[in-house]
Amino acid sequence: MYTFLKSTLLILALLAGHFLTVTAQGVNQQQRPRRVNGNASKAPSQSALPAKTEEVADGDVVRVDTQLVSVPAVVTTVAGRPVAGLKTENFKLFENGQLQRIADFATTEAPFEIALLLDTSGSTRNDIQLIRDAARSFIDALRPGDRVAIVGFGNRRQGPSVDVHSRLTDDRELLRIAIDNLGSTSGTPFYDGLERIADEVFAAPAREEVMGRRALVALTDGVDSTGRAEFETARAKLLRTGVATYFIQVNTEEFVENALLRPCGDGVVLSTKQLRRHRRMFQPRMRMEDITDFCEMGSFERMQVSRDLYNLARREMNELAKASGGRNFIAATLGDAREAFRKVAAEIGTQYSLGYYPTNKARDGKFRTIKVEVQGVQDKAQVRAREGYYAPKG
Repeated sequence: MYTFLKSTLLILALLAGHFLTVTAQGVNQQQRPRRVNGNASKAPSQSALPAKTEEVADGDVVRVDTQLVSVPAVVTTVAGRPVAGLKTENFKLFENGQLQRIADFATTEAPFEIALLLDTSGSTRNDIQLIRDAARSFIDALRPGDRVAIVGFGNRRQGPSVDVHSRLTDDRELLRIAIDNLGSTSGTPFYDGLERIADEVFAAPAREEVMGRRALVALTDGVDSTGRAEFETARAKLLRTGVATYFIQVNTEEFVENALLRPCGDGVVLSTKQLRRHRRMFQPRMRMEDITDFCEMGSFERMQVSRDLYNLARREMNELAKASGGRNFIAATLGDAREAFRKVAAEIGTQYSLGYYPTNKARDGKFRTIKVEVQGVQDKAQVRAREGYYAPKG
């Protein structure tokens, strides 16, 4: 009897030990530590990631009911020189005026991911080699660990298209081949290009070591003549990804105006969709059924439409760059594009990335402002950072 009881107790003890081991393993699998001040494991930086369990200390596991928001920031002196060597404690970050705790931080040495959008339509068609040369010099100016995707415009049977010539890669030879394969197009689906970059190039969460250090760099005049997408939709998608947007604005307006004085078809043609968009924004009282064909309009009327669209494009690019923490560079000619690309590469190499979990956990879809301040720096520093984001919904 004693032997039987002893054996039974031993079996129960073994079963209990096995149960506790399995339970402990299940708990450990659900806990994901995050990096705090660069010391612990990194958390994904995509602002639209699902909520994760967060380990803030040994034995202290809490549930995070919100999402990590990544904030790219460039710090310069009053003279415009980049300030390097800053740490987490040098930054203060506010959302809607409320101080936030910086949960993730990446220095200027961390790698970058870049979508390079090259507009080879309109007047640039005759200078495509200049665009290729400028793009190659930009690739060469980046660091070995930076990854780039090449996106351009092309022609298909159904009309102008957006072509992804290369996915994100650090293989410089593949990128050079992709640049060499750039074609030209008679139309500019610019908004489609912005939307596809948000939906495809930056659809997946950022790699762990990238920590939100992502940028869109576009060489373009910014005028959409044939796109199906709306700027407001493309803008919202890009802002949700947390991508810093840089534009190299090429001035093609004089070329287009000269073309518009010639018979329609010899120059620039605006799609019916974009023509109606122009009328909706600039001539809202005109009946939509009166809008038929761009070529049926007089040359001076077409020229006024062109001027309106160029002014609109400049406003849109300036606003998107400012809102995302990026910057605009003006290239009077394509010959100036190489120097503009050099400046973009230099700025990307000096960008910090901050990440935080908002104290406001409401999933209301509302826009929230972001402000970044720098402290503990000898010279008076200036900060350019993402201005805000839209909270998730539902």
